[in-house]
Amino acid sequence: MYRPSERPSTIDWTGKTILVADDIHTNFLLLEAIMEKTNVRLIWAKNGREAVEMCHNHEFIDLILMDIEMPEMNGIQAAREIKKFRKSIPIVAQTAFEAFFNEDEILQAGCSQIISKPLLSEYILNTVAKYLQTGQH
Repeated sequence: MYRPSERPSTIDWTGKTILVADDIHTNFLLLEAIMEKTNVRLIWAKNGREAVEMCHNHEFIDLILMDIEMPEMNGIQAAREIKKFRKSIPIVAQTAFEAFFNEDEILQAGCSQIISKPLLSEYILNTVAKYLQTGQH
């Protein structure tokens, strides 16, 4: 797992869009608060099925923060579906239940990396910076 050590010196993600796929609204609000000063646009999908639809309809999405445990379609299934038509989009899997999921299965589904909840602001900012500032997938 990637463990960022330093906060990016300048955070300006103007023009970038992150899709947050998470069924818990307070998790989305937490990410909004963490990224408030970065100028990034956040959009919210409440389940995996919505995440897939939003990726079909919005090509401007630069990164996906994907919860693994969601109703209707979990994050692993959603990542697989999204990677069929958006092969290069980075997907960062988020889970509070790391012990219940197979890391290899998550990565093979197309996720670039896995992060554990609860989300810490420094860690999430550095993780997002890894993909938005360097263009790594």
